[in-house]
Amino acid sequence: MLELLTGSGLALAAGLNAFIPLLGLGLLSRYTDLLALPQGWQWIESTPALVILGVLLVIEVVADKVPALDSVNDLLQTAVRPASGGIVFAAGSVSETTAVTDPSTLLEDWRWVPIVLGVLLALTTHTTKALSRPVVNASTAGIGAPVASAAGDVSAVGLVLAAVLLPALVAVVVVVVVVLLVILVRRWRAARSARPSQAAGDGRGALGRW
Repeated sequence: MLELLTGSGLALAAGLNAFIPLLGLGLLSRYTDLLALPQGWQWIESTPALVILGVLLVIEVVADKVPALDSVNDLLQTAVRPASGGIVFAAGSVSETTAVTDPSTLLEDWRWVPIVLGVLLALTTHTTKALSRPVVNASTAGIGAPVASAAGDVSAVGLVLAAVLLPALVAVVVVVVVVLLVILVRRWRAARSARPSQAAGDGRGALGRW
């Protein structure tokens, strides 16, 4: 059970920033005793992988903090973040951590299951972030974009650490993310349904003036 929570926390982090959990896995496995990547996933801690992930992380961090560009970045990341979620869930759920010293072989036998779960979880946080971004930009005239992005980056780092050190805490985060997503989707639908009514009202007002 704990290995599933570890993978879930990493995948949720990937939905906020595709490269923080990948780079975190690689660095923790290579330079600490907190996590040991299993055979088949040790390429993540290789020097070329860490360098590439570091460069991509810098690009993602900068692009995500510029108003307007952040929404374009979210659109481009719709494929990247879920893919990263699938990778980190699969790698993290079969890794040996301080909380999980005997990873389940079930996840190793059904390799496609953790990948699918990771994609879905990362897509959940990515969708929540993408839907909230236009609201933040519009309500703060773009000033809140870097603040919201920095909060997302910090949350991603926190999720990676929680997934490795306190995976039980991830269960609470999953519930919070799902609730936020439901609220945002409802507001988004309400805003869309209100636009035709407002447009029709404006049209009738224009005819009345004529």
